Amino acid sequence: MPIVDVEVVSQAGEAGHLPSAGGLASALGRVFGSAPGRTWVRVRALDASCYAENDSPVAASELPVFVTVLQATPPDGAALQAEVAAVTQAVATCVARGPERVHVIYAAGGAGRQAFGGRLVRRDA
Repeated sequence: MPIVDVEVVSQAGEAGHLPSAGGLASALGRVFGSAPGRTWVRVRALDASCYAENDSPVAASELPVFVTVLQATPPDGAALQAEVAAVTQAVATCVARGPERVHVIYAAGGAGRQAFGGRLVRRDA
């Protein structure tokens, strides 16, 4: 059930050049070991004029990508670190940015608080 939001900070006029949501979904599905149709990806553009870093100009080549991962039960420890590295590399490849510009956050586990079609994801699932 991974749901992944990918927000690409882009220069004005580049929103039409977003990476393929299908390509990202397939690449991330392989990272998570998901069955077909079980990794969902949403891709959005954020205009660079709406992004800043304190006391530091950001060159076009340094614009970041923000990734949020929601899973029923996220991994922890070494498994989390390995998954973060794989997610980062998969997204970097799909968006043609360096992995150092991909920033990943894991949301709290969705089991017991996420519902699909009115059915709550069980904690023991």
